[in-house]
Amino acid sequence: MERLKAHLESGNMAKSFATDDEEELVLLNGYNLLTYKPVIYAANVKEEDLADDGAGNAFVKKVKEFASQENSEVFVICAQIEQEIAELDDDEKKLFLEDMGLKESGLEKLIRASYHILGLISYLTAGPKETKAWTIVKGTKAPGAAGKIHTDFERGFIRAEIVNYENLVECGSYNAAKDKGLVRSEGKEYVVQDGDVVLFRFNV
Repeated sequence: MERLKAHLESGNMAKSFATDDEEELVLLNGYNLLTYKPVIYAANVKEEDLADDGAGNAFVKKVKEFASQENSEVFVICAQIEQEIAELDDDEKKLFLEDMGLKESGLEKLIRASYHILGLISYLTAGPKETKAWTIVKGTKAPGAAGKIHTDFERGFIRAEIVNYENLVECGSYNAAKDKGLVRSEGKEYVVQDGDVVLFRFNV
């Protein structure tokens, strides 16, 4: 604690405190220090700086350089545009973004940055009644991902039938994707990828 205190009083963030001691890392995690938490910086720019995601803005460049030194995330946003987007329905929002030459809103950028900094991904399950996204830690194997839905799925895991989301949309249906050989069967060691659409086979 004395070493950590000296580190913080020197103007450093807790997450830059260097230690290889596992017990110290456990303690550090338990202190719940604000500067030990992941950070995302929002760079608020003028409308004209959005098209190139702030690449031509010197201030954004400085923020990105600073953030990279501390393993933080940065997303570029125009608060005025976000306010206008918030008042539109989904179809109008899509057209508005297209007219501005943008692929996603600031909110979507924030979600993407949050997932990245926390080491999270999403996979999907789809059926006749609903399609649902499940959030898991990047690197999770198929049985662990199945357990996110229900512990029985993990306990009785047999295999996972997987198709990439974009391939599924392009084919129009699960059966069409299967006919094209785009659905594959994976076992217990498969690491689930972001955007996988998964059908779990299990027996309990």
